[in-house]
Amino acid sequence: MILIAGPYASGTGGDPALMARNLARLEEAAWPLFRAGHLPMIGEWVALPVLSSAGASGPADPLAAEVMYPTAERLLQHCDAVLRLPGESRGADQDVAIARARGIPVFHSLDEVPAAA
Repeated sequence: MILIAGPYASGTGGDPALMARNLARLEEAAWPLFRAGHLPMIGEWVALPVLSSAGASGPADPLAAEVMYPTAERLLQHCDAVLRLPGESRGADQDVAIARARGIPVFHSLDEVPAAA
């Protein structure tokens, strides 16, 4: 399982359309990873439904601080690597720092990701 990390809310000013565009960019890496034999994962795929089920209004809700970054941190307990996509993102940088501290490989392009055995 490879966590795809990159900008989601960063630089959007909370604009839902811009966040959706950022999520779509993250999702563009999902098929190539899957095709290479990996299971792609994006933290928002888990965190957003958790937020919704908790009654939060979305990623700008105060509850998001208790869900968004902690979700990625928990996911990294199960990931074999991180694919860090370009763009400023405090959350993605945090994901990379956690991965490195845990000895999890970090890739910066799809070309670096080896095919699964």
